[in-house]
Amino acid sequence: MLDNRYPDVAPGPPKPSLIRQPQVFSLPPGTERYVVEGAGAILIRIETGDTLTVSNTEGGQPCEIVAAGADGVVDPAVLGQAGDGTATGLKSLLTNSDQSLRGLRLGLEARGIDLGSARSIDLFGPTTPAGEDRIFTARRDGVVVVAAHGGVMDFELQNTSTPLTVWVKRAVIKPHTSFELPDPLADPVADIRVHSATAQSYFVKAGDYIQILDVDGRQCTDFQCFAARKLDKGIEHALDVTTTRTIMEHAYPMPGLHAKYYDHDMLPLVEVIQDTVGRHDAFALACSSKYYDDIGYPGHVNCSDNFNAALAPHGVTGRAGWMAINFFFNTALDEHGVMYSDEPWTRPGDYVLLRALTDLVCVSSACPDDTSAANGWNPTDIHVRTYSGEEKFQRAVAYRPTPDAEAKMTKQTGFHDSFAKFTENFIEYNGFWLANCMSTAGPIEEYHAAREKCVVMDLSALRKFEITGPDSEALCQYIFTRNMKTLPVGGVVYTAMCYPHGGMIDDGTVFRLGKDNFRWIGGSDYGGEWIREQAEKLGLKVLVRASTDVQHNIAVQGPESRDLLKKIIWTMPHHPNFEDLAWFRHTPARLHDHDGTPIVVSRTGYTGELGYEIFCHPSHAGAVFDAVWDAGQEHGIRPMGLEALDMLRIESGLIFAGYDFSDQTDPFEAGIGFTVPLKSKTDDFIGRDALIRRKETPARKLVGLDIHANVDVAHGDCVHIGRAQIGEVTSSMRSPILGKNIALARVDVAHHDVGTEVEVGKLDGHQKRLPATIVPFAHYDPQKTRPRS
Repeated sequence: MLDNRYPDVAPGPPKPSLIRQPQVFSLPPGTERYVVEGAGAILIRIETGDTLTVSNTEGGQPCEIVAAGADGVVDPAVLGQAGDGTATGLKSLLTNSDQSLRGLRLGLEARGIDLGSARSIDLFGPTTPAGEDRIFTARRDGVVVVAAHGGVMDFELQNTSTPLTVWVKRAVIKPHTSFELPDPLADPVADIRVHSATAQSYFVKAGDYIQILDVDGRQCTDFQCFAARKLDKGIEHALDVTTTRTIMEHAYPMPGLHAKYYDHDMLPLVEVIQDTVGRHDAFALACSSKYYDDIGYPGHVNCSDNFNAALAPHGVTGRAGWMAINFFFNTALDEHGVMYSDEPWTRPGDYVLLRALTDLVCVSSACPDDTSAANGWNPTDIHVRTYSGEEKFQRAVAYRPTPDAEAKMTKQTGFHDSFAKFTENFIEYNGFWLANCMSTAGPIEEYHAAREKCVVMDLSALRKFEITGPDSEALCQYIFTRNMKTLPVGGVVYTAMCYPHGGMIDDGTVFRLGKDNFRWIGGSDYGGEWIREQAEKLGLKVLVRASTDVQHNIAVQGPESRDLLKKIIWTMPHHPNFEDLAWFRHTPARLHDHDGTPIVVSRTGYTGELGYEIFCHPSHAGAVFDAVWDAGQEHGIRPMGLEALDMLRIESGLIFAGYDFSDQTDPFEAGIGFTVPLKSKTDDFIGRDALIRRKETPARKLVGLDIHANVDVAHGDCVHIGRAQIGEVTSSMRSPILGKNIALARVDVAHHDVGTEVEVGKLDGHQKRLPATIVPFAHYDPQKTRPRS
């Protein structure tokens, strides 16, 4: 009986939650990570005894290091080296017009560093394996400039420029009070520190820029502003998020077409120029006294009261709760219309850059909420910088190829200025600004030009990776589903790349440039990361290096594309004549003659028409576009954007990542089972066993739908037979050439037969139904006779 007097308990103290976080929050104390982009350079402050490790991330990337003392005098001995280089690569980078190096130029100028006769420490070469390190120790305080220099890539040598990773281990670990602020984007007009749990007001002239920075990461900040001229007249019209959402048709504005914030008179106040986070809140009020009172924290400091105090000197009437843009606050609405929030996504140094559209009185807070996940229960500082309207900043948003990667800002392609002559309708796609449609035409006209004449469009956002080395064929054979041993030099093959469970990572094309030289072109940065991870795991002698930033490409598509290009493409005698270039073949070439601009031409495309793609270095893009455009005038050439491309590819049954396939979809379910030659490919490859099982016991199948209504159908709409949902729409369009609504849909194999009558559900899936019939796909030219022609 005595043994049962007390209950059994789990012994020991509580265990902490196991949470995996990005490295910026989980690095050991005193350890810092920096990434030097290919053809880029960065400046890092160092102190005596610090350890500097430079890692060749993807391999084959030369590096130059310039070290200078605290006095600004260049001296390799700062790192204990003699330095026998002349910093030629770094000087070349700094003399071009690349705006991404502007911060470095300002940093060098501020420290009085003269690179004229600088000696550099030169590291690595074209055969350096991925992950090789060099370690240095700082002999005294100063700075180092690390450059991953490079020029125009030779398409046959595949000598692309790739990143370097720099790790700094501090000799003296100081008590962490705050991360260092990143360098300014330009010379600031004002530097304003908004300390934790406070708010500050400030004036900004029309045309000037406002940069709002999260100093330590995972902090939210409320922002509000007034037209100063209205305020001078006693009119207190604050920025109104409801008006803004309605006019912009977006939850919150972002760089691009939906960039502006308005007051309730619909006067535009600010526009968003750059955003490194892409996750904010314009749904609710800034935190208020009532909010804290009602959750059991009476008297808690709050942003609304802080706003009242900061705005009082400007004559603004206090409010119990302020409407505001809650920058960095991770809030959304679920499918039931319920608002929820979680920790912000921001990393230290993340920011939003705004531009004032009229003279403004602004106020910013550093949120004091230590009661919820709004700032990870850790209220920290916010920093505000303003810049002159004379500065020029490109519109950009940030993306991270992997969760631990450094943020990369949206770029303009080499062809951007050429397409900007026809439109201002550019949208962010995969880290680049691409034309959505032309202002002078529109997607329907562009679509017909592709089907009847010819078009040119920018596809530079496609991700390119150079795969070279003696084990490159073996790696490609194992990574991709298609048989790479049968791919000839000069050949191109469309293939899938899968996880071990059979789900797709990506689809794309593999180019074979030589016996041991391949190029993967897909839609995702992660494809290259995956290939590199597998090469490292297997210990293969191969380099996998990104070349997206040094290979931009246009597609020239349509029935007259061959006649157009044959007038301007010159190929060497030992390469195929352009007119003889077969479907899914490529060749190095030049514009006009043997001294012309170097390019690579492939007979590939994403439209279902005869067509080609032309790859070149971004610096040559203008010349390439002009040559195509001039030659195309006799052929009715039109520029084309993404809207028309989407129509063309759906009609032609060409799948798109995130719509028609994902990592939960195998190639058979995605309608590209032909890319998995399970019987003829005798070598093992990743996912083979799972794909055999999935092929033998299929669950879903991609089919075509003819929809017997002109009501728009969208990705994700449910497909029903009676009450039961048997699938979902993956892509849809109203086909100009077929004169009806069509879609691609993934349905249960029990109902995939051609002729099956189904219904597409709208509203809640039951209140409104659109009759549809399962048909073969592609809807247009299913035998691919046109691209083969």
